[in-house]
Formats: sequence, structure tokens, C-alpha cells
Amino acid sequence: MRRFLNLFLRLAPAWILAISILASPAWAGADKLRIAYTEFPPIEYQNERGEPAGPFIELTRKVVEEAGYEAEFIFLPVSRIYLYLKSGTIDLWPGLAGIPSLQGEVLESWVNAFPVKLNVWYLEDTDALTHFEQLKGKSVIVIAGYTYGGLLSWFERTEYVTLTKAPDTRAALEMLKLKRGDYVLDYLQPLKEILTYPSDSKIRGSELRSRYAAWLFSLASSRAALLRDELDDAYLRLVRRGVVSPVRDTDSDYIIPGFPDGPR
Repeated sequence: MRRFLNLFLRLAPAWILAISILASPAWAGADKLRIAYTEFPPIEYQNERGEPAGPFIELTRKVVEEAGYEAEFIFLPVSRIYLYLKSGTIDLWPGLAGIPSLQGEVLESWVNAFPVKLNVWYLEDTDALTHFEQLKGKSVIVIAGYTYGGLLSWFERTEYVTLTKAPDTRAALEMLKLKRGDYVLDYLQPLKEILTYPSDSKIRGSELRSRYAAWLFSLASSRAALLRDELDDAYLRLVRRGVVSPVRDTDSDYIIPGFPDGPR
């Protein structure tokens, strides 16, 4: 009996520690959010030290902390982010709202963090785009992995333009300069970041429409709706304290005349 008592006294602290760890929210992952991010500079990207960076990353940190969670950022290509949102491997992604392939797979935040402008880019000897009809029958270079909020599938379905894919933005611009397409379809903020070559001075752009940065929560998680409400509420508290910008009125943003009704 004494031998059993001595053994119990030696092992009891380890048992208590193990039980406390298993019962703690941290062990269960309740206070840590797995947040994907991708290469979309300057909005979000991985810096030279391998760390998440960009204004959307910093905004996400503030909101997640205000909501009482710890952020664990995971750098992934866009295609892997879509897959992991569908499977629940990640909790959320600070990305773009209205992605067709994620409909029914995610909940989007009510808060729209800021606008992201979708442009067409062309050489200086091409007329500026003032109506969507000017694209009809043209050759458009698109970036692999982008859906452009459903515009890509609309182009493919209607055969409105001839599509050529580029692996990234820099390759798309070089293809444009070589006249392998009439236009490049890409977002304003990332493309402006790489307009550094002397030959880039001949590139011009026209806005097609605004899209919105939002937080996308995986519906594979049972707490998706709770997380959305908590982060939206956290954002609104930060607005009241003057820490972040007020929620935008989406009705006031630009869409080029003739833009198709389907892609939104």
C-alpha cells in the first residue's frame, strides 16, 4: 500500500499537468486561428524574412487580437487556400469577396475592409477603356490562379475575348509589350508594385470595377458563424475607438459602363 501511495505521489503532478493541458482552450485550438495568406503585394505577402506582411495582414492582426484570439499565419498559394478553406484545414483567409468557386464553402465578413481595384492594362498607343464593349473580340492576358470574381468564367463561357494565361504579373506585362495580347487583366495595387522597369513607362491602365477585401471563414468549421460575428464586432469596436477606418458604403464604387451583370 505504501509503495502504491509513493508511486501516486510521484506521478500525480504529471497527471494533473496533462489533464490541465488537455482541458485548456489553447490545446483545443479555441484561442488560436489558422489564417492563410498569399502573395498579393502590397496588400498581403511574405517579406524577405519569411514573415506575413502588408496592410491587410496588420489589420487582421488587430481585429483578431481585439476579438480575443491569437493569429497563426500560414503562407499558401491561392489554389491551396481554396482547398484548405473547403476542407477546414484553415479557419479563415483575408482575401477577396465574391469568389465563385468558394460559394457555399465560406462565410464572408459583413465588414468590407477596403476596395481592391480591378484594371485592364494596355500599351500607350491603345485607346483608354471607357466602356466594357471595347474588350469584345480582343486578346486578354490573364494571371494563372485568378478568377477575377467570376469574370474569367464569364469570358470562357461567352467567348467574348480570346484568353491567354500568364504565370504571374511580370510575365503578363512582358507578353503585353511583345504584343501577345491587347490587354492584361490584373488588380491595381499588385501591378503598380512591379512597374519598375524603364520599359514599364509605356503601360497604361483603366479601371473596370472595385472588389472588396474581406475575411472568408471556412464553413467546414462548426464555429464559422461565431468567428464571423466576433471579428465583425471586433472591427466595429476598433472603428469606434478610431483605430481602423469606418465600414465603406459599397454602393458608391465604380463599375465601368457595360460591365456584365453575372460577375460580381
